[in-house]
Amino acid sequence: MLEQNNHNYPATLSGLMSALRPDVAGVLNRALAGADITIDEGSVLFGTSGPEFTALMMVADELRRRAVGDLTTYVVNRNINFTNVCIKRCGFCAFSRDFREEEGYFLPVNEIIRRAREAREYGATEVCVQAGLPPQMEGDLYIRLCAAIKEELPDMHVHGFSPEEVLYGSVRSRCSIREYLQGLKDAGVGSLPGTSAEVLDQELRDKISPGRITVDQWLEVITTAHDLGIPTTSTVMFGHLETNEQIVRHVALLRDIQQTTGGFTEFVPLSFVSSEAPMYLRGTVPDVRSGPSGMDVIKVHAIARIMLNNWIPNIQASWVKEGSRMSQLLLTAGVNDLGGTLINESISTSAGAMHGQLMRPAEFRGMIREAGRTPAERYTTYDIRRVFSEVDEVMDPLDLVGDNVEEIFGSYNQLVQLETYRFEHPRVERERAESRQRV
Repeated sequence: MLEQNNHNYPATLSGLMSALRPDVAGVLNRALAGADITIDEGSVLFGTSGPEFTALMMVADELRRRAVGDLTTYVVNRNINFTNVCIKRCGFCAFSRDFREEEGYFLPVNEIIRRAREAREYGATEVCVQAGLPPQMEGDLYIRLCAAIKEELPDMHVHGFSPEEVLYGSVRSRCSIREYLQGLKDAGVGSLPGTSAEVLDQELRDKISPGRITVDQWLEVITTAHDLGIPTTSTVMFGHLETNEQIVRHVALLRDIQQTTGGFTEFVPLSFVSSEAPMYLRGTVPDVRSGPSGMDVIKVHAIARIMLNNWIPNIQASWVKEGSRMSQLLLTAGVNDLGGTLINESISTSAGAMHGQLMRPAEFRGMIREAGRTPAERYTTYDIRRVFSEVDEVMDPLDLVGDNVEEIFGSYNQLVQLETYRFEHPRVERERAESRQRV
């Protein structure tokens, strides 16, 4: 039974606990007492329904309140996915194109800088730079892109290059992962996305993304980045072929890393979007689900809060995956951050996500206030830029963007049709250059 003398537990939560199954009540009570729950205990929470499910949400919300209070954050940022050409064939990815396909594109450096500069004009403090893995890529490409952005915009935070990209860059450069990360840091990278994690279970990865970065390689990139002083995010992709225990083990592994390095800024659960994913659409992987249920989404976020609360204080809802309504609901299940404005979001959109390519800051603030919380704009590493009360509301440049988002910023569907940025294989470029020399 909960003790209310030394803790500010809501009375309704205390009363609810006495009506729960003993195993669930025991796990939730341990979490409220400040303990790190085990993998087995996390698996118990995945089996909740009815009153136990309600209590799960309430405990996650209470732990969130203790860890970060009622301030709920977002960041103004822009995605720059500079190429969709990729040598990998991940079963869940509808964004990438083979270099032989007509829809492959590659943005030149001047266009990347133009997009970063435009983002700043609209109030962005971060550009998120990720892309496919183009064939025969020049090894230092990511380093040069980062340096070019920082030379033009020294104050812009470059949140870029997933562990998969870092590994590819190091392989193409014939250097170690540590050396490549040091090159990125010297070029000005501010943080890495903790994507390409999916679920950190090698057997599962071999089914949904054979040839993808291995668990051991992902861990090496992340822990080396942390050791070099480069913070990263952390993620999980769920709702496809994974089991509940695999999700819990994944979260526990991230917790172990954080206990050692302290380098994770946040944890972001990412729902599998199946609409255009090859492994679902074409049936290339048997028994793949069509994405998580609403209950699954809430459980993953709430259990993540309960398991990570002592170590990773920021749990983010991905509005581009979940939509604004579910993301707002998740604010009552342990979430304290709604991510970024994501100008030009392409990867989830190409997979069939229907929630748009931009969330305006005013929309974030409205969602947060309706949930009874206080909105704040943050920087990438969670330092607070501005806190908003009801009386000091402002209009950001992005708030003035109407329904003509694609006319202003373009879109993925437009980009893949443009001949201006059509990708050409390096071999073709070399052959053309040699032909000109012969003439």
